[in-house]
Amino acid sequence: MSQLKSMFLLMLAMTTIVLYLVWSSQGKELKRFAYQENVVLCHEQSEDTRELKPREDPMIYFITPSYPRREQVAELTRLGQTLMHVPNLHWIVADDNRLCNAMVMELLKKFGIPFTHISSPMPEMYRKASTVPRGVANRRAALHWIQANVKQGVLYFGDDDNTFDLRLFNEIRSTKKVSMFPVGLIGDYGVSSPVIKDGKVIGFYDSWPAKRTFPVDMAGFAVNIDFFLKHPEASMPYKAGYEEDHFLKSLNLTLDDIEPKADGCTQVLVWHTQTTKRPAPTVKIHKQSGTSLKELLHELDYLGMAYSNSIKGVKSMLSKDGKTVNL
Repeated sequence: MSQLKSMFLLMLAMTTIVLYLVWSSQGKELKRFAYQENVVLCHEQSEDTRELKPREDPMIYFITPSYPRREQVAELTRLGQTLMHVPNLHWIVADDNRLCNAMVMELLKKFGIPFTHISSPMPEMYRKASTVPRGVANRRAALHWIQANVKQGVLYFGDDDNTFDLRLFNEIRSTKKVSMFPVGLIGDYGVSSPVIKDGKVIGFYDSWPAKRTFPVDMAGFAVNIDFFLKHPEASMPYKAGYEEDHFLKSLNLTLDDIEPKADGCTQVLVWHTQTTKRPAPTVKIHKQSGTSLKELLHELDYLGMAYSNSIKGVKSMLSKDGKTVNL
């Protein structure tokens, strides 16, 4: 019996060692492949040929991840013609493409906007993930370019399928650390936004809190570049759904650091528009007095983007520090 027991324990120990070696080698392989980011600087244009009135406002570095598909030209054209009206802006377009796309480069030249065109394909291992972290390689490449080339200004992530009110750009120029504001057409609530009370962020109104410290959309915040550069380890992970949260946490951000914009987070100045159509949601909500939510929900109702109801609709929650309470 003792011999059988000894053999069993020996086999268990050997199995444990083999499993550990396999696990550790996979971890090393994951880490090795994670940094196989083949970034190529395709073209830079520093001249601004739009003939806009000169201003001394801080420069906005507008980061747009893009990828080849049939709508790419249409959506870059729509966005470019919006950005043509924004002075003191440098457009960073990072394309999920193994090669520098000459078509994209020639298109960007037509707008007269100072721009940087980067080829930044997603590492192959992430394309096979169950949930693909789209746009991460592109944003990481743009952040590295900023770290190497920029000293001051404001950075902002603006996808090529989003829609922007020109007032947003004036709002974010004054960002001292990190500013935040609502993004329309997000999830089951029709919006993703910080909630403000007495001028301070007290939580977040987002239908997918997922225990995130900062449950916000990528288009819902701007970062002062000087503040960003003071955190050289700041980065964005290849973890779908948690890119914003982990990036903001890597800046050691606190709720007190956040600067509410868009009239105390009561207005929508950016929309997460997509080519697919979804009906405007009805959200069940009771508690909204004393915070910015009351005015924001009225705005959403007025715009036909989402409706609030005290009796029926999608259950609503307020999240803070990864915890949620019903509204």
